[in-house]
Amino acid sequence: MRVNYHRRSASSALNGYERAHSSPSSRPSVGLHALPRPVAVVVGGGGVLGAAQVGIGYALEQRGFVPDLIVGTSVGALNGAIAAAHPGKAAPWLDLVWTHARRRQVFPFGYLPSRASVFADRGLRRLIAGAALPSRIEDLAVPFTAVAMDLATGAQVLLDRGDLESALLASAAIPGILPPVEREGRTLVDGGVIAFVPVRAALQAGAASVVVLSTGQTSSPPRPAGPPRWPGGVAARAGLLLLRHQIERDLDEVSERIPTVVLPTGVESWPAPWDFRHSRRLIHTASLTAGLFLDGLRINGPGLYRAESPPAAPAVLGRARTAVWEVGR
Repeated sequence: MRVNYHRRSASSALNGYERAHSSPSSRPSVGLHALPRPVAVVVGGGGVLGAAQVGIGYALEQRGFVPDLIVGTSVGALNGAIAAAHPGKAAPWLDLVWTHARRRQVFPFGYLPSRASVFADRGLRRLIAGAALPSRIEDLAVPFTAVAMDLATGAQVLLDRGDLESALLASAAIPGILPPVEREGRTLVDGGVIAFVPVRAALQAGAASVVVLSTGQTSSPPRPAGPPRWPGGVAARAGLLLLRHQIERDLDEVSERIPTVVLPTGVESWPAPWDFRHSRRLIHTASLTAGLFLDGLRINGPGLYRAESPPAAPAVLGRARTAVWEVGR
């Protein structure tokens, strides 16, 4: 595995980091515990692919890591809220949820949907109700923010107080698939439209460093590919590239100022967005890959820390224990 460290020209943030983490040897500090506080965990969107985030959660919890705040979009908001409610012990509970969930439970047919969506949100409401969550965001053990989008203005909306259920429903309201949520005079939909990986929201919330849990083909830069030959393929490829541009822009902006760690999943074969049958594989693969990445992680000031080439086999995974550093971009 190759871990790239991209140095940024953010002198003020770097000076502050160095004052807090200076050492006689000037060597990079080891692991997530070296990150400046407060540390935000940023949990991106991805629908059913959010099962991989559970595997990363196992890797974090096994290493005793608990964040100071959590920011989530879409399915990442649900996973993030559960992690905020049960810090240090959420992964086993989420494991049960994801490995037992089925499409018909989350996206049930047979209910009359709203005029603005294909599915009703009853399945998602049942999932939230069974998650042992408090009724208000302020009552979570770890400070939490769900990200949504104002459908009227396109503005990012940060939901960090008030009713938790409506915040999660709004953040996960996939446009046209699940109904928009009316909250405080606004019509809100899935935050992934505007912030699929909400690192800027974490910076706005006061994070001094961020740890990113992303999913699917958005977990790493897109591989070069020949142009698709059919309309659906062209649309899918264009959509993926558009999403990647959004994510990379946001990561670049934030990593100029603070350490930004993107944890890999190691998953190369992703299921369809509605297929829950692969959750066990996603959890296991992500747990192994993220854990090995964390064991080789070295922090040396603001920058983007990521695995550019996620490993595909245990033989390659073993080499992740020694980080290879590249400086520059």
